Amino acid sequence: MIAPDLSTNIGPLRLKNPVLLASGTCGYGEELKDLLDLNQLGGIIVKGISIRPRPGNPPPRLAETPCGLLNSIGLENIGIERFIREKLPWLQGLKTSVIVNIFGESTGEYAEMARRLDGVTGIQAIEVNISCPNVDGGIVSGTDPEAAAGVTRAVKRSTDLPVIVKLSPNVTDITKVAQEVASAGADAISLINTVLGMAIDVRSRRPCLARIFGGLSGPAIKPIALRMVWQVVRSVDIPVIGIGGISTYEDALEFLMAGAKAIEVGTATLVQPSSAENILAGIRTYMESNGLHRIGDLHLHI
Repeated sequence: MIAPDLSTNIGPLRLKNPVLLASGTCGYGEELKDLLDLNQLGGIIVKGISIRPRPGNPPPRLAETPCGLLNSIGLENIGIERFIREKLPWLQGLKTSVIVNIFGESTGEYAEMARRLDGVTGIQAIEVNISCPNVDGGIVSGTDPEAAAGVTRAVKRSTDLPVIVKLSPNVTDITKVAQEVASAGADAISLINTVLGMAIDVRSRRPCLARIFGGLSGPAIKPIALRMVWQVVRSVDIPVIGIGGISTYEDALEFLMAGAKAIEVGTATLVQPSSAENILAGIRTYMESNGLHRIGDLHLHI
């Protein structure tokens, strides 16, 4: 039996397989080094990085919900300088693609982040976060098609690295934003980021999160994410990466069958750190069992 070819192209970026670790839930990567073999995966997307360090939001900033997780971390990170100095050397030793997620409080900051990462050894692509729902200021361009396009153009002008733009589900029509960032030069689109939500502790009669609202992730949002991926795949001519509630290989296959070229595993990693490895193994076994030779063979029968 010939082993299936699991490689996939995300614009100019070639991944050895379609399974990525999503930004945020895998930290800077090193946190998971003893819990799974990162080199087996298609890539790792490190947690969002900003120009200056951010302390994040006040606690409590996590709350479990049925089939999901609300987070209001607030993009806590060590800043670009410390990331390059302290975290990147370890990441450079990985035998998989390293993608850096960036965000800014203005278009200029996004451009500056892209410039600082351009040409840095060990970074294969940039994922542009225009869609975080639990911070003040700046990260609002994901709900405005023109603003999203403006950020995309600024980042593309500032780097030769492949640019993946991560979209927010908290919009009326996801395809309009997708089309604008594609027209602005994005190499690929990833979606969805978390869905804005809320939880209340009935015992204390207080919101479960200090900031009241947070981003909902996990299996609860998978049908929303799958629907939006389906829509965006059919509205743009650039590759799409599916994110949202992927916990099993069957979940991943749904996104790939909907037309995604790759998938990101997020909240499942917090529940079971080896989830991404298990998902990859399941995809491989499914393809072997069904005589499928390439990721592109995972299309729907409609």
